[in-house]
Amino acid sequence: MSVQPAHNAASDVQNPQEGHRLADMPVHDPFVLADSSSDTYYLYSGAAPRLNGVDRHGVLVYKSKDLEEWEGPYVVFAIPDDSWADPQHGAWAPEVHAYNGRYYLFVTLHNEGRPLEGDPVQGYAKHWRGTATAVSDSPEGPFELLNLESPVVPSEQMTLDGTLYLDEEGRPWMVYCHEWVQTLDGTIEAVRLSDDFSSAVGEPILLLSGSAAPWLRSATASESEQGVPSVSAEPPVYVTDGCQLYRTSDGSLNMLWSSYEDGSYVQTIARSASGKLEGPWEQLDPLVKEDSGHGMFFRTFDGEWRLILHRPFKMPESRGYLYPIKDRGDRFGLAE
Repeated sequence: MSVQPAHNAASDVQNPQEGHRLADMPVHDPFVLADSSSDTYYLYSGAAPRLNGVDRHGVLVYKSKDLEEWEGPYVVFAIPDDSWADPQHGAWAPEVHAYNGRYYLFVTLHNEGRPLEGDPVQGYAKHWRGTATAVSDSPEGPFELLNLESPVVPSEQMTLDGTLYLDEEGRPWMVYCHEWVQTLDGTIEAVRLSDDFSSAVGEPILLLSGSAAPWLRSATASESEQGVPSVSAEPPVYVTDGCQLYRTSDGSLNMLWSSYEDGSYVQTIARSASGKLEGPWEQLDPLVKEDSGHGMFFRTFDGEWRLILHRPFKMPESRGYLYPIKDRGDRFGLAE
């Protein structure tokens, strides 16, 4: 099974090429899977009609052996017509995890034609938005949705950026963001997953709120030209994006997440004081500013930690950037 270019796209996804550099590749919410079975790095990002020439939103992938030169892009998932999501309304924050011999895609989908109750916030209407899961026998897809009827978290909640977390007993959870459009103070929450990853089990637990980041309290700028919300707005709003969880060498549990300061994207990090998913979570100093964020960590085949994120926030200018990361025992930080 292998990746396939889009069948009807007069664009670069129909004619994948070798020799791409990160500086050349328009990516947003980048996620790298270091697949040890093939010694290949897979970089996933959203596929959009206007940007990539595909006929519907989905997920694309680039492949590399050395993190320097990349081959692609290839489409590995396209939103089907018979799902709850609208194929023309976006696919955000794709990530792929190997689990029990298969590969699971987490991707945030939308349906603006299925409204939710509540007045718009800063011009953003409430509608179906949530992370869906899909599965394949290969990191190269194609991925098939596990639930065509609804996202993992019940559809009355606007959620996004779901990621996989395995607890101390090896049980799967989805950690995700509850959208600021619905909550004003965006949150990061967690819910147990069913064994097949298709749905939530039980009630979610609250991990942290966007307003918990002390560096956000100094933000004073108004909404930026990109339409990014600000804590100076009336009422104030706090964004939570891009949650990812990792263990350090001493067993400490760290969480990457992103928000905005003065209208600029920020890659920040938190640490669980208990070492458990439930927290409490304490906020550490941001890792990268400069309108950078929605990053994730991965380990190279040489055992080194890397951070990949995108900058700037706005597409199509957004590109992926790699940073060396140091495991400092109780936390991760940028390598000096």
